[in-house]
Amino acid sequence: MLRQLATLASALVVSAGFVAPAEAAVIEVTITKMVFGPIEISAQVGDTIEWINTDFVAHTATARDKSFDVLIPAHGKGSLVVKAAGAFEYFCRFHPMMKGRIQIN
Repeated sequence: MLRQLATLASALVVSAGFVAPAEAAVIEVTITKMVFGPIEISAQVGDTIEWINTDFVAHTATARDKSFDVLIPAHGKGSLVVKAAGAFEYFCRFHPMMKGRIQIN
């Protein structure tokens, strides 16, 4: 009985030190009237960024450093799973005046 209690106590101590990983988030950016909204977002590595295009023309979310290029069809969606930390400026290849920024921690 004493051995079972010691085993149980050890299991509880080990379990108490265990922290479940944070669940990945989905961060939405809506494109309306040729504007990314919000213009600046923050994300964590592993999160998904989803662009929702309400415009009647296609757009892209293209990183200035060429690390990503997401096609977002008219009245459609495009997404990207964040793989690395850093600050990323992006724009639409079809409409270069459309700009956004992602801060990834």
